[in-house]
Amino acid sequence: YFGPFDGHDLNRLIKVLREIKDMEGPRILHICTIKGKGYAPAERDPASWHAPGKFNPQTGERYVSTNQNEPLKYQDVFGKTMVELAQKNDKIVGITAAMPSGTSMSILQEEMPHRVFDVGISEGHAVTFAGGLAKDGMRPYCAIYSSFLQRAYDHIIHDVALLKLPVTFCIDRAGLVGEDGATHHGALDLSYLRSIPGMIVAAPRNEHWLRNLLYTSQSDNFGPFAIRYPRGAGKEINWKNDMQAVEIGRGERISEGNNVVVLSIGTIADEVSKAIEKAKSEDDISIAHYDMVFLKPIDELLLSEVASKECPILTVEDGTIKGGLYSAVIEWLNDHGYKSRVYPIGIPDEFVTQGTISELYHYCGMDCESIYQTILKANKENK
Repeated sequence: YFGPFDGHDLNRLIKVLREIKDMEGPRILHICTIKGKGYAPAERDPASWHAPGKFNPQTGERYVSTNQNEPLKYQDVFGKTMVELAQKNDKIVGITAAMPSGTSMSILQEEMPHRVFDVGISEGHAVTFAGGLAKDGMRPYCAIYSSFLQRAYDHIIHDVALLKLPVTFCIDRAGLVGEDGATHHGALDLSYLRSIPGMIVAAPRNEHWLRNLLYTSQSDNFGPFAIRYPRGAGKEINWKNDMQAVEIGRGERISEGNNVVVLSIGTIADEVSKAIEKAKSEDDISIAHYDMVFLKPIDELLLSEVASKECPILTVEDGTIKGGLYSAVIEWLNDHGYKSRVYPIGIPDEFVTQGTISELYHYCGMDCESIYQTILKANKENK
C-alpha cells in the first residue's frame, strides 16, 4: 500500500509510479483528488459541473435555453411522469445508482424524498434492492443508464426475472449517446434483455408512448418490464398527454405500402419517417412503416401481416443489430416458413467511437439519407 498522495501533484505521482512499477505482486496506490480541480465554479459545485454543457470559461456562466417552446429531454419527461404516477399510486418508489439528476429521478426525489433511494455507484445492489421491494408488494422504478445497467446483468436475472418480480427498468441513454463515446453508448440493452425469460422489453417512439408505457408498467399483472429511451430532447412540445394503458406486445402501423416494409423500434422512427417521405416524393415507392414498440413479446400478428406482403423488409433499431430487432424478426420469419429478404439497419458489431448524434447515425447507416438509400436498394433488388 502506498499513499495517500495528492493526486494533483504530478511530479510526486510520476516519482511514486516509477518506484513501484517493477515491484512484484499486487500494489495499491491511493491518491486523493478534487473534482473540478483548477476551475473554481466546478470545485464549488461538482455535481452540476459533471456535465455542464456549453459555458463561458471566463465567467463560468452556463448557457441554458429559456425557450419555452423547446421539447423537454426524455429524462425530464420521465421524471415529471414519475411524480404524476407516484401521487396516485402509493406503492411506487424510485431507485437509482448515483445518477438522480442524470436520470431526472431527482424530480421525484424533490417531491417525495422518502420514496426515492439513491444507492450510490452500485447498480447491482440497486437491482437486487428493487427486487426485494417488489417482493414485498412495492412497485419499484429503477432508473439506470443503459451502459451502466450491464453491470447488474446477473442481478436482473437471478434477483428479479427468475422470481417474476414487477420491477420497471427505466433505461436512460439507450442507443447512441454522442460525444461520451464507446463507454456510454447504450448499444446492447435490447439484445441482452431480450434473451431473459419473462422480460418485457419496450422502446417508445415519442414522449407520449414513454408516458403510456410507464403508466402501463405499474400493473400487478406483469413481471420485469424494461423501457428504454434515448439521451436528449424529444419532439413533442405538448408532451403531457392523458396517459393510458397499452396492450403488451402490440405494435402500430404508421403508414401503408406494398413495395417495401420498414419495421422500427424506438425514437429512430423519426429518421425512418423522413426517409419514407423522401422516397415517396422522389421515387414514388409505396412503403409501409410499422412501429414495433415491443421487442419482447414481439407482435406476431403484425409480423404475419408484414410477411404476407411478400416484399423486402427493413429493420431499423438504435441498438446493436446482433440479437436485437433484426434477429427477432428473422427468427420469427424462419420459424414460420417465410423467405422475405430482410435488410438490417442499426449499430454494427463494433464499439462505436464518439461524435455527434448526426455523425454517428450517418456512420452506422441509421440517418435519413442512409435509410432512404437502403429502401431504394431493397426495392430495386426486389424487381
